[in-house]
Amino acid sequence: MLIVAAILAIFVYGMIAAMLGTILPDLSKKFSLSPKQNGSIAMTQAIGLMIGSFFAGPLMDMQGVKAGLLLGLALVAMALLGLKTAKGYGMIAGLMLMLGIGGGAIVNGANGLPPFIAIAAISTAGVFNILNLFFGLGGLVTPLVAARIFQNNSSKLLLFAATITAATLAFSTVTAMPAPKGSVSFQGSAVGDLITQPSLMLLALTLFLYVACEVGVWNWLVRHLIAQGLTENKALTILSLGFALGLLVGRVAVSPILSSVTPERVLLGSALLMAVTTYAMLQTSSAGMAQGLVFLAGLAMAPVFPTTLAIVGARFTAMAATATGIALTAGWFGLVISSPIIGGIAGDDPKGLKKALLLLPVASLIMAAVSFAL
Repeated sequence: MLIVAAILAIFVYGMIAAMLGTILPDLSKKFSLSPKQNGSIAMTQAIGLMIGSFFAGPLMDMQGVKAGLLLGLALVAMALLGLKTAKGYGMIAGLMLMLGIGGGAIVNGANGLPPFIAIAAISTAGVFNILNLFFGLGGLVTPLVAARIFQNNSSKLLLFAATITAATLAFSTVTAMPAPKGSVSFQGSAVGDLITQPSLMLLALTLFLYVACEVGVWNWLVRHLIAQGLTENKALTILSLGFALGLLVGRVAVSPILSSVTPERVLLGSALLMAVTTYAMLQTSSAGMAQGLVFLAGLAMAPVFPTTLAIVGARFTAMAATATGIALTAGWFGLVISSPIIGGIAGDDPKGLKKALLLLPVASLIMAAVSFAL
């Protein structure tokens, strides 16, 4: 039941990660949202993710993983239902903030479970990757269902996602989860001690740069492809069967590799491949080429997030959830920074996204340097 609970929670977060990029074209049409407003909406979600990740860590160190996970799932279910009836830009931004807070708690909680799960012949970092492949599956399902079943109707998609989240909440409620390691007071000095650890700062910077890249694809790829002349359905399919599928396959493929190669070397290789593939995917307007290159980009990105969290958990066992929360908060700050920059560079012209999205290969190269230092 613990494995199923972890899988469901990570699947739900995968749906959330793909949600904004999937519903944004429909919402933009309904409420005449500009790319700058799209960027601001994405920023509110990122701020929520920072809040949820940072405060869920100490909560789970004190009360156990289950407390943070249930809180996150409840907030996400309410936010999805609220977005279904949103009336305009302000309401959408507020609900995306709530969705982000819930999502941050879910990510921290779900990734607190792999150290307690043993899979034969697979390292702990490998278990993180295996379970996080369901993040890719959630990201694959969201745009695919939106395009093929709900015909890009955001209201139906949001109800579908809310139903799955509510079912996950119910399952997690009846599942026994690891008890807290002991009473941990949320003191500034304790957090300060963690922040001064060089390895944690390098890991946090890795997530900062990585999240800027990954969520940049989730939130902006569809609009970029539409601006290159592709239909909305085709662009959503590329996001699903290209990027999300690449994340899914990549996490399966890397798990056995992590039994013989150090996680730090995997991070370095992934960063270098990300730089090449994200640059290449922006240079084509062919649907077939775009799908192949986006798939390769997803493949390159796949190991980074779970492998980084595995390293954090292994190096900071005493306050694992709080350390994970700090690293994740830095990651979501990458989204806060990248989305307004991408939207600002693009301006009011969707075709400007091609230039703006060059932020992704640049960030990947910086991440490679950080991984080398780590």
